[in-house]
Amino acid sequence: MSVSVLFIGGTGRISTSCVREAVSRGLDVTVLNRGRTSERTLPPETALVTADVNDPESVRKALGDRTFDAVVNWVNFTPEQVQRDIDLFKGRCGQYLFISSASAYQTPPTHLPVTESTPLKNPYWQYSRDKIACEELLVKAYREDDFPITIIRPSHTYDETMLPFDGGWTVVDRMRQGKPVIVHGDGTSLWTITNSRDFAVGFTGLLGKEAAIGEAFHITGDEAPTWNQIFRYIADAAGVADPDLVHVPSDAIAAADPNWGAGLLGDKAHSMVFDNAKVKSLVPEFGLDTTPYKTGAREVISWYDAHPEAQVVDPETDALMDRLAERYGV
Repeated sequence: MSVSVLFIGGTGRISTSCVREAVSRGLDVTVLNRGRTSERTLPPETALVTADVNDPESVRKALGDRTFDAVVNWVNFTPEQVQRDIDLFKGRCGQYLFISSASAYQTPPTHLPVTESTPLKNPYWQYSRDKIACEELLVKAYREDDFPITIIRPSHTYDETMLPFDGGWTVVDRMRQGKPVIVHGDGTSLWTITNSRDFAVGFTGLLGKEAAIGEAFHITGDEAPTWNQIFRYIADAAGVADPDLVHVPSDAIAAADPNWGAGLLGDKAHSMVFDNAKVKSLVPEFGLDTTPYKTGAREVISWYDAHPEAQVVDPETDALMDRLAERYGV
């Protein structure tokens, strides 16, 4: 009998690949969202339900008395949202998967590689602290009420529409113009970056799996290039042979732009390498055939070159990079 799974969301950067992988494995997939148009297409075998998860009554009306082997909410970020789902799906699912974040792990980490037993502590980034609070609420619901949770912690996961650095297309535009681009720190910290198709293999393998109940898993790539390499992979894909990389201390970037700095000090500024043994123990096919970032970078640039409407240059970021490059460039 096929595993039935409800994806709340389902057309995002990671979730679309997971829907496609689940359908390819023969799972019975339903996607619930607000029905907005997305550039990402879902397989025709996907059942679509229109409702707003922020309006639980609309979800109850849309789903009726249906139950699912697994429910995944891709758009929960706060404990209030998680509590809403606990109330909504208790008794209606065999497994509830919460999408947390690897940025919830101890930052900076005291030991590498990071495992699922690494403490959760991030004093720098509110996003991560909210994810930790969500996890704590779910663990309480599992311990006290047998709510069947599985916690998933993605790290930096991309598809063809996502550039890996702050500033997005502004960075590529500057590269192609021969302008300097800003790299945090000295560019030598290691950063795990994961293609969404690869993530989907590990994730889908956990759906409906009883051994995953009550457990947390990170699902990441095994490749961890330096940030200098990441910038150069993108530059090479964009046809730029020798990008002008200007290295700026992360705390200096944070002082100049607190929003940019929060994601650096709370995440990207620190080397992050993961041990994926736990998910591989339940999903042995995970990690066997993956997309190296050098290849992924070409897919990203090809997508942007084919979608000029997405080539948005942010004037404030552009100007900030000019100022930082003038101050810290050689």
